[in-house]
Amino acid sequence: MKENSHNSTTEQPVIGITMGDAAGIGPEVVVKALADPEIRKAARFVVFGMNEQLCYVADAAEIEPFWGRHQHEKISRNYPYKVVVADYDEYSVPPWIHGPSRIAGEASLRFCLDAIDAARADIIDAVVTAPISKKSWKLAGAEWPGHTEMLAAQCKSPRKAMMFVAGPLKLALATIHEALFDVRNKFTIGCVFEPIDLLNDALKMYFDMANPKIGVAALNPHAGEDGQFGDEEKRIITPAISLARHHGINCLGPFSADTLFLRAVRGEFDAVVAMYHDQGMIPVKLLDPAHAVNVTIGIPIIRTSPAHGTAFDIAGRNIADAQSMKSAITTAIQMARVRKACELINTGPADH
Repeated sequence: MKENSHNSTTEQPVIGITMGDAAGIGPEVVVKALADPEIRKAARFVVFGMNEQLCYVADAAEIEPFWGRHQHEKISRNYPYKVVVADYDEYSVPPWIHGPSRIAGEASLRFCLDAIDAARADIIDAVVTAPISKKSWKLAGAEWPGHTEMLAAQCKSPRKAMMFVAGPLKLALATIHEALFDVRNKFTIGCVFEPIDLLNDALKMYFDMANPKIGVAALNPHAGEDGQFGDEEKRIITPAISLARHHGINCLGPFSADTLFLRAVRGEFDAVVAMYHDQGMIPVKLLDPAHAVNVTIGIPIIRTSPAHGTAFDIAGRNIADAQSMKSAITTAIQMARVRKACELINTGPADH
């Protein structure tokens, strides 16, 4: 179905959306999110996925299909639709499968790889990824355990970090998917400095903050109490903060994590760097679980995703909440607009 728009659609950002694991809730939250006319007004969209699966969930949700369809082999920036499905009809995932599978892993891998290529070629302005199953990817023989590692490898980015946006809180993680007792083996000045540096750049480039103020969390209770509960604050975190400040980054800490997030939410800091996964993810999912967004920073393309998984247990039941996917899409649109505005300022109108 072709949609009319009076807001110069050719100037709107083009957002690529990967459908995620076909056996999970990815297809459902993609359709429900894009069914919102306010979302569709803000950008144009290319969905990397399976038209059959998307039609199936639309029918279950009593949503009239609002998209056009093209074969995925020739992805374009100039489809005559506000929403188009780049259809991978060579894949078929039976609707009764609601768990990890090789075929769903192969398909979701392909969606992601093609979307990354399209973003690197400036065919799309951002990538929003619906949830994948790491086990499905492993069954499909993937080289990467998840999205973040794939994005960094395909973009040839030596540095990367996971950033999250949850209501008033923005944060990045110093360590990601590490067993808690293994964090000590990878906890270095570099691993703390890197997310501070990347977060500072992302806040400037994508969130229009000229001089963001970043609060850095401690690792140990009470920030170590002068070494009584561990020396990582003195030995690793404080030197990393000093290095960041030497590079002109406005960051402070280390602060005890049990008060830092509240201080950030109240406006004392623009963003926070947490030292390990659950230290950051617990406040994110307490503050705004329905709207939390994951952003990959340190790579040359924009990538966001909802901060939830495949939810195989509720797939196919038409009860999935699309709020986090909507937030991921609107965040990607905002980031694309801010980056475009920065590029126009830096290059000047004569180059356009």
